[in-house]
Amino acid sequence: MKVQDVNPAATASAGPGPGRRQPAAPGELLGRLRARHHGTDPVTHVERVPARPGEPAPWPRWTPEPLRAAFAGRGVVAPWRHQAEAAELAYAGNHVVVATGTASGKSLAYQLPALATLLADPRATVLYLAPTKALAADQLRAVADLGLDGVRPATYDGDTPRAEREWIRRHARFVLTNPDMLHHGILPGHARWSGFLRRLAYVVVDECHTYRGVFGSHVAHVLRRLRRQCARFRGTPVFVLASATSGDPATAAGRLTGLPVVAVTEDTSPRGGVTFALWEPPLLPAAATPAPDADLLQVRRSALRETADLLADTVAEGVRTLAFVRSRRGAEVVAANARRALDEAVPGLGDRVAAYRAGYLREERRELERALLHGELLGLASTNALELGVDLVGLDAVLICGWPGTRASLWQQAGRAGRSGDEALAVLVARDDPLDTYLVHHPEALFGRPVEATVLDPANPYVLAPQLACAAAEAPLTPADLELFGDGAKEAVDSLVTAGALRQRPTGWYWRHRERPEVDLRGSDGAPVCVVEASTGRLLGTVDAGSSHVLVHPGAVYLHQGVSYVVDALDLADGCALVHAEEPDWSTHARDVTSLSVVSVRSYLDAGPVGLFLGEVDVTNQVVSYQRRRIASGEVIDTRPLDLPARELRTVAVWFTVSPRSLALAGVEAADIPGALHAAEHAAIGLLPLMATCDRWDIGGLSTAVHPDTEAPTVFVYDGHPGGAGFAERAYRTAAAWLRATRDAIAECGCEAGCPSCVQSPKCGNGNNPLSKPDAVRVLDVVLGHLPAPADGSVGGPAGGSGASVPRQPMP
Repeated sequence: MKVQDVNPAATASAGPGPGRRQPAAPGELLGRLRARHHGTDPVTHVERVPARPGEPAPWPRWTPEPLRAAFAGRGVVAPWRHQAEAAELAYAGNHVVVATGTASGKSLAYQLPALATLLADPRATVLYLAPTKALAADQLRAVADLGLDGVRPATYDGDTPRAEREWIRRHARFVLTNPDMLHHGILPGHARWSGFLRRLAYVVVDECHTYRGVFGSHVAHVLRRLRRQCARFRGTPVFVLASATSGDPATAAGRLTGLPVVAVTEDTSPRGGVTFALWEPPLLPAAATPAPDADLLQVRRSALRETADLLADTVAEGVRTLAFVRSRRGAEVVAANARRALDEAVPGLGDRVAAYRAGYLREERRELERALLHGELLGLASTNALELGVDLVGLDAVLICGWPGTRASLWQQAGRAGRSGDEALAVLVARDDPLDTYLVHHPEALFGRPVEATVLDPANPYVLAPQLACAAAEAPLTPADLELFGDGAKEAVDSLVTAGALRQRPTGWYWRHRERPEVDLRGSDGAPVCVVEASTGRLLGTVDAGSSHVLVHPGAVYLHQGVSYVVDALDLADGCALVHAEEPDWSTHARDVTSLSVVSVRSYLDAGPVGLFLGEVDVTNQVVSYQRRRIASGEVIDTRPLDLPARELRTVAVWFTVSPRSLALAGVEAADIPGALHAAEHAAIGLLPLMATCDRWDIGGLSTAVHPDTEAPTVFVYDGHPGGAGFAERAYRTAAAWLRATRDAIAECGCEAGCPSCVQSPKCGNGNNPLSKPDAVRVLDVVLGHLPAPADGSVGGPAGGSGASVPRQPMP
């Protein structure tokens, strides 16, 4: 690409001071970005979100004067009405969740009652939980900057030096941590934290909408374990939760905490206007299409390259821009390409762009946060590590590379721009993916619709049993405790007794082992894998164990801070991947094989030739090889074998069966059934995040012309976590709407034979072969023609029945 018309402000000194030229208005900036595409307009829709005024409210009468003065010193003259309402509820002892938009000041809603209590009661303490270290560090700055005597805020996480930890336990009154540290450090050491827990007045759970799926289910029980330890000291802290706008936040917060929660949802803060554009990269010209032996026959320009170009263009305009990218590797690629383009225009200008992601060392993260806050960086390509409430003042534009998975995340990311009330630009750049393509051509699915409800399942036995083991290791379990942990707790305890993990005594259930249970809240299947440069021994970063087979297998290309490395060896036993620096002209793509067997059926719907099922399945997956593809063209160079162990998973799946006769009547030949089902499976996986708060990488699928357990053509979609994460259940309940959107996405795609925008999958272990786009539409027409379609678009509950047996061949 070529960057044109560099704004002198982009090369000026850092900082938002008077020397910084005012960037172009959002509409004008969008026009310049569109003009770069000669002959084709990549923008499919522009939504104008109008500005709104704020509604201030008086300070609550119990607000101490020093606290009012401290907030006034930071420019807060009075709270907004929703802040005051939430603060009043919490101060009165009600558990409350404030679920309002980005930059609506949710932090003041919990800081106000918490800090007022700390000032009024010199013995009281507050525990703050954030899902990321960056957010906790930002909140620490905010509380410390108030300069209140006696509050003594401090972060307590994996980066905290051991020399400081004892002081924090003894003296800090506002402790900021994360669920992982609460689980691994504070609760197991509750005796050393007894003074803090005994006086605990408030528990703040920030960005609680991020606690979904398996992670959210684990966090729900960590909070119950915290409540249990507080109750031992006769403590009953008030829970104050902050959430992005979400569906039914009171119910989700209640499920997370196990407590009745009051929701405050009306956002009364002022908001600058947002120009929101949906951007579809153009199709590549024929000369740039991969060779015939490549997997992808019809492709659009990569969303990563498009986002990198847009980031370079906005930085060249002097526009402070944050680009959100789905993957760690993608963030590195976007930053590297934008830097390269800017350096070609003005040598050294690329230094004002960087990548930010999890896996960086603490020092690297803190330096990037500082550089962004002080204006030394104009552009940042980040994973969702910066999606949450870190206060990034002065951003003018946000680029979102690919659908972020939920409407809540979309608005959370878009809201990072214009945080000081100024006009802002947000651009969603569509990936070559069924869901992204559907959304940029169906703006009504994004704008003016409520955001999703948070999905979590604390009763998941694969979560509940390990958490009960942790609780028993902290203190013997009693019958009263089982009520605290909810449905399925007694069965889980009985299974732990049978397995020899617990011993039942008249006074309760006791943990039998010297070592504590090893439980990973994030379901990442073990400790992170360290990525080490072989020649120097330098630790570059980490990769979670669940992704290591795909990201750091032998021969994989690994990116770190724009530098490319190739993996020499992966030692799973020691959790270490050795790499060397190299700049190959190819990328790597892992390929896997999957088998699935049905264990039991929970619910099913008999719709004649179509059957819809929800149940437990066993999934076996193994990464068996990887492809090397040329970066410039996507051409497949070769496929190389890998020798990695298989992974087994018992989880929950939704699946549908179709009789061969009904497919034949619909025009699907027997030889085309595998490709038809495979294409429908890919598209269904891609569209499920429209219905549930999941990512397509949270779920998997399998299709077969004849499955041994159903004896019929079958498509499975399963949760990618042990015991399930609630996504398959959501798919079962909304099957008609889900599969209708899937069918429409395929039928409305402009390609002839199938492409990544409809039926091809970036994670297909079979190289997207076979696939039949027109027959996938016919299959889904048959399914939709027989499924009931209630007014709400769902199939309801267990319409047909439930049981342990597996229903076989559907009716003809």
